[in-house]
Amino acid sequence: MESMSITEARRVALRAQSLDRGRPDGPVTMRRLTGAVDRLNLLQIDSVNVLARAHLVPLYSRLGPYDTGLLERAAGRAPRRLVETWAHVASYVPTSTYPLLEWRRRAYQREAWGSIAAVPQAHPHELELVRSLVTELGPVTGSRIHDELERAGRTAPRSRLEWGWNWTTAKRCLEYLFFTGEVMSARRNSAFERCYDLPERVLPPALRHAPGISDDDAIRRLLELGARAHGVGTARCFRDYFRLRGPRAQRALADLVDDGTLVPVDVDGWGEPTYRHRDAVLPRRATGSALLSPFDPLVWERRRLEALFDVFYRIEIYVPAHRRRLGYYVLPFLQGEQITAMVDLKADRPAGVLRVTAAHRTPHADGVTPAALAAELRLLADWLGLAEVAVVPTGDLAADLAADLSAQADGQLAEGRPAVVTAAGG
Repeated sequence: MESMSITEARRVALRAQSLDRGRPDGPVTMRRLTGAVDRLNLLQIDSVNVLARAHLVPLYSRLGPYDTGLLERAAGRAPRRLVETWAHVASYVPTSTYPLLEWRRRAYQREAWGSIAAVPQAHPHELELVRSLVTELGPVTGSRIHDELERAGRTAPRSRLEWGWNWTTAKRCLEYLFFTGEVMSARRNSAFERCYDLPERVLPPALRHAPGISDDDAIRRLLELGARAHGVGTARCFRDYFRLRGPRAQRALADLVDDGTLVPVDVDGWGEPTYRHRDAVLPRRATGSALLSPFDPLVWERRRLEALFDVFYRIEIYVPAHRRRLGYYVLPFLQGEQITAMVDLKADRPAGVLRVTAAHRTPHADGVTPAALAAELRLLADWLGLAEVAVVPTGDLAADLAADLSAQADGQLAEGRPAVVTAAGG
């Protein structure tokens, strides 16, 4: 069996996620953007907008400042290069990946959560009406469908109590149809609502008429994509990428080992079976820098992150304030091949300020960390259209970070350039 040090495993993982080197020079084109998505295989979608929409930041981390309209075009205009479906969770995936998830859409009774799987029994008449409304009106939002059901006397008026996962009947019906693939998201509107439509009006023709894929082949290919995106990891890591489970996933792993796609490796300090994708590359060093969204594929699997980088990290949005260790919406800071800081960020758009509400060192921080992080925050603020970075004096890195932000701003002024971003206490 191959042996691999934890440092080597870390570098392999960073290369697999395109995070081992500095961001490429030049403008971000549609080709470069879709190439990045193809390498990641999916972008998780989440409604949290504390900093920026969840699916936007992983591409920024790898490509640098880019026009988010490119992503909107890729997923919202023909010929679509990306489509929405249930993958890791609700995600954008390359159109080539969409057929690999057909088995999940058919197995909705097992794969979907209860209130969605139960829709055909709980709301059969409303479901038929929603089907016909999407056919007639699509692309159409859930709000419009609700209004049509209410007008027809088929649902109660919208309540102020309906928030988060407390969905209306119209929304449940639409989400059932979306999960099963009977309808798709044609685009997102300015309020980030899905605009639902029929697959024949969304999918590229070549995809609509593509031959079917057996369940076993699809799951094996999804597991291979997850392994490729990790570079090295455990079966749990690979399965989690597309949320695979059960005997088929176990057989897929065995098949991939038998045909040499996955190579068993012994990673120093890891106490469970581990595998390297045969195409994984071990770079001599990792020199990139990036702020990582809580929804970034590198940090999804928290146990793997802790094993690779020796850091504790949890998303604490749903943790009561007095129990939070790091903050509300915390981004790990990747500096070279270490995670050296954790920063709690908020985009205060009305004030034009990127607020750093807490900044903590990890045990791997060094003397360069404050300046390197300050430069990343200035770049991020500029991409978000925010004119200032304000650092709250919370955390053992906050004071040094604020000082470096001020020094960098002063340096720009001394060179006769506008200080786009400044630091502020609070």
